[in-house]
Amino acid sequence: MSLSQDPQSRLDAILARIEAARKRSVKPAPFTHLIAVSKTHGEAEIEALIMAGQRRFGENRVQEAKTKFAALNPRDSGLELHLIGPLQTNKVRDAVALFDYVHSLDRPKLAHALASERDATGRCPSLFVQVNTGEEAQKSGVAPSLAGELVRLARDELRLPVIGLMCIPPAHEVAAPHFALLASLARELALDGLSMGMSADFETAIAFGATHVRVGSALFGARH
Repeated sequence: MSLSQDPQSRLDAILARIEAARKRSVKPAPFTHLIAVSKTHGEAEIEALIMAGQRRFGENRVQEAKTKFAALNPRDSGLELHLIGPLQTNKVRDAVALFDYVHSLDRPKLAHALASERDATGRCPSLFVQVNTGEEAQKSGVAPSLAGELVRLARDELRLPVIGLMCIPPAHEVAAPHFALLASLARELALDGLSMGMSADFETAIAFGATHVRVGSALFGARH
């Protein structure tokens, strides 16, 4: 796929690859949603994909998303916004107001902050617990051995809407074992959602049951 193509052609090509990967998979998830990762890209580029039919968008930073999507009236436009980057507790209020999904629940303090905001406003995004499958010191996410403890706190004690797990495999490792680990943890914890796979490896993630794939550069090109 060439990024010289128009947005409609790029989107159609990615959707075709998703469908082909699902057909090749022995046991695909019931669905695989495409999240267009629009971080660092501007309103015009986002609007072009909206015109092409894309409705799910992912952002890394709360403030950037708040600025970019303010003029687009996401809920009035039928858009679905996903926070895929780390969430600081002092940004919880803005994140809860703006996003439909948060993919980066990774610690008890954040779970309690989300529960407090839910109690105050009656609103809470659907949540994925981020698992640091490579146990990388510089990366967000709970260690695999502690994922169950965090899920039980957030879902069972605090009654937060935890729907699945998320991971970002180490950049220089084969992704498949990390996707397999995440899928195994999700089965153990009775969670259906698997947010895994990016531009370079989303087809592999689909083979392991991804329900949400996060594709940026293959849709938008290099980050600005």
